Amino acid sequence: MSTPTTPLQIGPHTVRPPVVLAPMAGITNAPFRTLCREFSGGKGLFVSEMITTRALVERNEKTMQLIRFDATETPRSIQLYGVDPATVGKAVRMIAEEDLADHIDLNFGCPVPKVTRKGGGSALPYKRNLLRAILREAVAGAGDLPVTMKMRKGIDDDHITYLDAGRIAVEEGVAAIALHGRTAAQHYGGTADWDAIARLKEHVPEIPVLGNGDIWSADDALRMVRSTGCDGVVVGRGCLGRPWLFADLVAAFEGRAARAGGPDGYSVRPALREVAAVMVRHATLLGEWIGDEARGVIDFRKHVAWYLKGFAVGSEMRKRLAITSSLAELSEGLAELDLDQPWPTGADGPRGRTSGNNRVVLPDGWLKDPYDCAGISEDAELDTSGG
Repeated sequence: MSTPTTPLQIGPHTVRPPVVLAPMAGITNAPFRTLCREFSGGKGLFVSEMITTRALVERNEKTMQLIRFDATETPRSIQLYGVDPATVGKAVRMIAEEDLADHIDLNFGCPVPKVTRKGGGSALPYKRNLLRAILREAVAGAGDLPVTMKMRKGIDDDHITYLDAGRIAVEEGVAAIALHGRTAAQHYGGTADWDAIARLKEHVPEIPVLGNGDIWSADDALRMVRSTGCDGVVVGRGCLGRPWLFADLVAAFEGRAARAGGPDGYSVRPALREVAAVMVRHATLLGEWIGDEARGVIDFRKHVAWYLKGFAVGSEMRKRLAITSSLAELSEGLAELDLDQPWPTGADGPRGRTSGNNRVVLPDGWLKDPYDCAGISEDAELDTSGG
C-alpha cells in the first residue's frame, strides 16, 4: 500500500504531514505541545486546550496564561468554545486584531455534561441556525485567519448532525472540519465510526476533512486515511503518556522508519529509562510554564499512569509517584525502578477515558426543534477555560 503524502492545507498554512494534536482539556498546554512538537521535528499542527470565548473577552487571568505560545510554535493554534454568536465574534476579532494566534478551531465536540447542559460542545450542532450564526460571526471576525471546527457525529444515534453541520460549515466559509467518529452519548466508549468520516468527506469535497477517533498508532493513522479518504488525522488520547507518537506519525506519513530496527518500521518504543527522562522533562516544563516547580509537578501527576502503562511498576510505587510534589522526589522515585525494562508488549493500545453509553445532559426542551435557538442565554457561556 502506498503512503498518503498530500499535505493538509488550512487557509494559508500547509501542514505536512497532515497530523494534528487534538485539543484536550488540562493536557495540551504549552509544555505538552512542546514535547509533541520536539518529537515530530516541528512538523504537524498542535492545538491549545479549550479556551472559552467569554473568558477570553473578559481577559480572565487563567485564560490569558493558556493562550501563551512558545516562540517556536508556528502556526499558533487556539481552540475556542462558545455558544453565543456575539461573544464568539468578539473573541475571534480579539485574536485577529491582537495577533494572538494564526489559526482558530471551534469546539463542537466536547461531550462533558457541564458543557452540553449549556447547549455547547457536541450538543450545539443540533441547533442548525445557531451553528450557522456562530460560524458566520467567527469567519467574519477572523479576517485572514482560517477558522476550522471539530465535531462529533451527533448527540446520539437518533440525533445525528454531522452531515448537516458539514454543509453549513462549507457555506459559511470554514476552512476545514475534524470529525470524531462517535456521538456525544458514546463519550469515548465503543469503536469510532470511520465510515462516518468517509461519508463526510464525500459530502463536503470542497474543504479538507480530518478524521479523529481510535488512532493508537501510526499504522492506525495511515489506515484511517486510506480507508476514509480523509485529508488528515487528529490524534488525542493515543498520545497520552506517549508524546513520541508524533515521531511515529511523521515517519509513517513520510514513508520511512521512525527508528532503525523498529519492529513494524513506524514505532518508537523507548525503554523505561527513556520514558523516565521524558517524564522529568515534562514535569520540568510544566513548572517553568506555571512559574512554580511544586505546582508543575502536581499538575504532572495525572500523566504518571499514562507514561507507566504496561511497565512492571508496583502499585505502591505508582501511588508514590502520583503524589510527588518536587522534581527531586519524582526523579528519586523513578531512579528506584528497573529502568532497563524494554517497551512493554501491549502498551501501544487504548489509553485514557473509555466510558460510553452516557445520557447526554441537555438544556430543557433542546431536542424539540433543531432550528429554534430560543433558550440560549448569556449564562450559557462558560467563564473558565481548559474544560
